[in-house]
Parts: sequence; structure tokens; C-alpha cells
Amino acid sequence: MKTRSLALAGFVLVVFLAASAQAADTIKVGLVDTYTGPATAFTNDVLDGFKLAVEKINAKGGVLGRKIAYITRDDKFKPDIGLTMAKELILKENVDLLMGTINSATALAVSDLCRKEKVPFLVTFSKSDKITGEKGHRYVFSMNENTEMAGRATARVLAKKPFVKYWIAGDDYEYGHAIANGVFDHLKKLNPKAQLLGQSWWKVGETDFTPYITQILAAKPDFVIVATGGAGMVNFQKAAQSTGFNKRVPFYQHTGIELSTLAPQGQNAPEGVYGTANYLFYYPNTKQNQAFADEFRKAYNRYPKSGALYGYMAAQFIAKSYEKAGKVDKEKFIDALEGMSLDSPVGRMEMRACDHQVALPMFFGVTKKSPKQEFLVASDILSIPGKDYMPTCEEIRKARAK
Repeated sequence: MKTRSLALAGFVLVVFLAASAQAADTIKVGLVDTYTGPATAFTNDVLDGFKLAVEKINAKGGVLGRKIAYITRDDKFKPDIGLTMAKELILKENVDLLMGTINSATALAVSDLCRKEKVPFLVTFSKSDKITGEKGHRYVFSMNENTEMAGRATARVLAKKPFVKYWIAGDDYEYGHAIANGVFDHLKKLNPKAQLLGQSWWKVGETDFTPYITQILAAKPDFVIVATGGAGMVNFQKAAQSTGFNKRVPFYQHTGIELSTLAPQGQNAPEGVYGTANYLFYYPNTKQNQAFADEFRKAYNRYPKSGALYGYMAAQFIAKSYEKAGKVDKEKFIDALEGMSLDSPVGRMEMRACDHQVALPMFFGVTKKSPKQEFLVASDILSIPGKDYMPTCEEIRKARAK
């Protein structure tokens, strides 16, 4: 019996040492995101883009002799679950850094945790400008645009249009109001003649837009800023198409030209919708973007959406930052990532040092049918460089000082 006990103890020790050695030979990334429900239309692309890049990096030998390993946790779009999952990944799984999440409330909660635990956190889809703005800190980085950035980019374009009388309508929650305010507040600065006739707000998940459309048309605005997110993007476009709303008054939606919004509708999506997006698989028409789109489609049998770009580039920034740091060290990783600039499918992307916000181009376009695709695409595309629509570092410092 004693011999058996010693043998068992020896076996357990060998397993433990093997596991410890394996952990030491990897860079562990914990991903907390929503992997069930409607949000997966966006989050699956983030994960798949990340996986695509990681597989290529690992096939070439990894980083500093280590492979990148990742662990996923489903926050079910609930901040309390997301925070619990993040704590588990940090304290039990001993991850080197965290990534996620599409829910802004979750991202802010995890960001605060990472500041306390001194663990780098790369935000991959949450749009709250507070993440790298007033609540930003050393340990949080953003791999995508936020509501303030989207608002400023859109205002730059609309200020040059002949529209004067505006109406705001959208989902009645933080994201909706943040997008609407971001657009109109900056539009008013660029075009003092812009007038806000009124506003309409509906509950998140609304599907009957008839009374709101009737109200808007009665006011006779020149243009409508539609501040919807998630499933609301598609739901409102379907209502606009069925009522002919888009033919009576032009309107804008952030990500209104994005594949996540247009692909589910096929040829039934409304034409003439103004929208913005950080990624279009067909624009810019460069070898690098085409190669990325082809590679992603070959791997997953679908075109990449904006989330794929965020996930793919997150992996690239992670690898290059550790290479620059020269060792797997959280503080040296942060120092290396600050100010780093890399080529991407949409051009050069820089992780700005002052606020840890990635700078990337914004594309503004109008939906139209395409003989080459089963869904609508963007036409009349304008590319707005990140430096032209991002808050200045001085503005960020003032926001954090409040």
C-alpha cells in the first residue's frame, strides 16, 4: 500500500511539473467576451481573427521561444459574470494578459480590476469612450474605435453636406445616446447652422418603429441620426425598407455599411443609408486587405467583418510588443506597446501612447446594391485617417483630470 501511495504521489508530481513547464513555455491570453446570443455576430469574428493570427505566429515558432495560448470565457453579456470570469483568469489561470469584451459595462469593470491587479487588458469591441478617456489608465488599451471617435468622424463628413434640420432617434441606452451626442455635438461646432428639431428614443430590442417613423416624417427633417446598436441596426433598416423611410429622408447609422448589418438582410437592405465602419473586406482595394480577406474566408468560409480586424491586429500587437520587450513581463509589455505602429489590412495602425487608444482609419459610405455580392455594399467611400478624428492627447488629459 505504501509503495502504491508513493507511486501515486510521484505521478501527481510529474503531472504538476509537466503542467508548470507547459505554462512557462507559453504566453497565456485570457479572452472574456460574449459567446452566446445575438452578440456573437460580432464577437465570433474577433475570436476567429485572433485565432487566425495566433496560428500563424505559433507556426513560425511563437514569440521569444513561446507559443501563444488562449483561454475563453463566456460573460453572457452580463457584467457581473464577466468580472467573475476575469478574476478567475487572473487569479487561477495566471494569464499574462486579458482581452474582451463587447459589453462596455463589463469592459469598464474588468478594466478597473486589471488596474488593481496590474494586468494588461486589450479591449476588442466595447465602444464606450470612457475606457481610454476619463477612466483610462496604464493597464487598459483599446483595439477599436469608440463612440467619441465615430461621432467626430461622422460630423466631419456631414458638416460638408447641405443638411440643416436634423432629428436624432435611437436605442435608449448609453451607446445610443453616446453615438448621437458624439455626432451632433461635433457637427454643431463644425456647422453652426445645424438645427436639432427633436429626438425619438425607444427601448433596446424594439421592432415596431412605425410610430417613431411617423413622428420623424411629420417633423420634416433634412437628415436623421439613427443611433442604434447590435440587433437594432438591422431591425431599423428593415423598418426603413418596408415603410420607404429611406426614400423620403436620408439617415445615418454607425456601422450601417458594415457587413454585420448588411449580410443578414441580403438584397432586402435599404439603399442610400449613410454609415461608418473601420473595416470593409473590399476596401481599400489593396493586396494586403485582399490577402487578409482571402485568408479569413478560406479558414472560416465567410468574409471578415470589423471584429476580425480587431482580433487579428490584437494578436499582432501582442506578439510584437513581447518581442520588443525581450521578455514576458507585464510592465515591459506595456512600455513596448505604447506608441507602437504596425501595418494592417487597412493601413498603418498606431497604439497611441497618451491614452492607449488605437488610431485607425474610419470609412464613410452609402449603401447600394452590388452585382458582385448577395448583400449591399458601401459606395462613395471616404477614408478618414485616425489622426483627423481622434480626441487630442490634451483633451484626454483634461478628461482624466476631472
